[in-house]
This record gives sequence, C-alpha cells and structure tokens, in this order.
Amino acid sequence: MSNIKEEIQKRILVLDGAMGTMLQRYKFTEADFRGERFKDWHIDVKGNNDMLALTQPEALAEVHRKYLEAGADIIETNTFSSTTIAMADYEMEDFVYDFNYESAVIAKKVAEEYTLKTPEKPRFVAGSMGPTNKTASMSPDVNDSGYRAITFEELRIAYKQQVEALLDGGVDVLLIETITDTLNCKAALFAIEEVKEERNIDVPIMISGTITDASGRTLTGQTAEAFLISVSHIPLLTVGLNCALGAKDLVPHLEVLSKKSEFGISAHPNAGLPNAFGEYDQNPEQMASQIKEYLDKGLINIIGGCCGTTPAHIKAIADLVKDYKPRPLMVEQV
Repeated sequence: MSNIKEEIQKRILVLDGAMGTMLQRYKFTEADFRGERFKDWHIDVKGNNDMLALTQPEALAEVHRKYLEAGADIIETNTFSSTTIAMADYEMEDFVYDFNYESAVIAKKVAEEYTLKTPEKPRFVAGSMGPTNKTASMSPDVNDSGYRAITFEELRIAYKQQVEALLDGGVDVLLIETITDTLNCKAALFAIEEVKEERNIDVPIMISGTITDASGRTLTGQTAEAFLISVSHIPLLTVGLNCALGAKDLVPHLEVLSKKSEFGISAHPNAGLPNAFGEYDQNPEQMASQIKEYLDKGLINIIGGCCGTTPAHIKAIADLVKDYKPRPLMVEQV
C-alpha cells in the first residue's frame, strides 16, 4: 500500500470538504435519521450526523465519492462527534464503536475504489476525531472558574475507544481536528500512543487546531506557536489549522507553523466567514484565489476545506495545487 508519509513529500495532498454541508442537502427527516434500527429511540435524534453511518450509509458513500471525483486524496470519516462524551446528548454512548467502525469501513471501501482506478494517485482515509463538547482546561460555569465538566482520564478513555474502532475499520491516518483546548488534544494523543503500543503498530497522526477569532488564539488562549510547542512531543504527520476563519485570515498563523515546525503543515479553512444566517458565501473561485497565497509562499503539504465547502470548492483547490510543489519537510519523516 502507498505510504502517506511518502506521498506528502511528492505532492500537495488534497483533503475533502465539509461532510455536514453536503448532508444538509439530503434534508433528512427524523425518521430518516432513525432508520429501522433506531425507529423506536426514546429521544429525538435529528441532527446526529454520525449515526447516519448505520442508518444512511449510502448517503455517506455518495458524499465521499463526490469529493474523490473532485480530486480529493484524503477523505474523512463521518465521526467528528463519535465519542461517548459527545453522544451523551442523544444517550447513544453504547453505539459509539459502531458509528466509528462503520463510518471507517464506508470511507475505506470508496477510497479503495478510486485507488484501483488510478493507482498512481492513492486515496487515503483519515479518521476524524473532534474536540468533544467539553473542555478540560476551562470551566463552563462563570461563577466557578475551578470547575471542570470533564477530566483528562475521561477524555483518554473516550478517545481510546474511538481510536480502536477507527483503526479496526481500516483508516490510514488519525486526524484530531478543530482543537479548541490543547489539553483535550493531549488526551487524544495519549490514547493514540496507548493503542499504538498495545497493538505494536504505527499510524500517522494529523492534528489541526482552531484559531477562534481575530485575536489569533485558540479558545483556551494559545497562539499558533504555543499550540505547536504543546503538541510537538509526539511524532506527527502534519500539524495545521482548520475551521473558525476563512483562508485569508489563516495566512499569518500558517506562516508561524510553517517556519517553526519540522512536521508537514495542513490547512482546511472555512468557505469564508459565516453571514448573518450562519451560511457561507465564499464561492470556489474566491476560496481558491485566497489559498493560492499558501502555495506561493510554500506553506502547506495538505489542503482541504471545512465549514461551507463542497466538492466544487475542493475541485477548484485540487486544480490549483497540482502546479505547485509541497512545502519541504525540515526533517525527513521515518
């Protein structure tokens, strides 16, 4: 099998765009989300996109195919919220393994279809690991700054279950993304290292933080450089940024990462900033024109899209990057 560590040194790899944006187009009803398996579930589940791996698997496969057709080299599993912590909202903690495993299997099958068509352009599956809806570094209670809604140990256990299921389902890479609290990320990294040691395997790791606003800091107050330093104790395939901001606003922060990191650099920005209705107006050409600055400055190894991006956005990006070389890695990856 082709090695993604080798591929990112040959060319800029393209990550897919937003799964949620595409799933909204199906206009699934409560009954569609439930399917046969959960038809009698005791609370509403509409909006729980991760359960669609069990109830609408062909929709996920179809979205993956559209992104691969557009030129994506890496597709993400539909598992952003597939931890017991996030699934507590739907009282679906017991199905977390299945959500991760089935989502990975669906993505892997589609990726293999496309790799067979064009073996010189291998496709990879990234197991998506979101931040959960609780932070280990911050209190959700303004009246009690010392309170924490979650512990490091609880996060480690939840992430470990997710990692095991994603690997069992066949993912090629683990992607810890939209990191707002680096302590949560460290729990995920700890869990991955545990599983690697127990299974005597190696698996590439991508991590992607989120600069939340114009302050240039993460939600827990770190600059891009501080974030990088906090996670560089683990060998990584890439470190990067995604979500919150559009492509143009990420440039100075990617410059910091690119200058300071020995790892590959990734970015998957939003299609601009949301409008008053929470929708994204930036069209594919506008987004690609902003990403061109990353390429001209030699900042990245992997590029994709986050909120509001579609296969059309990914196609515009894929068409653009094929004429550029990837950012040289400071230290050759082994």
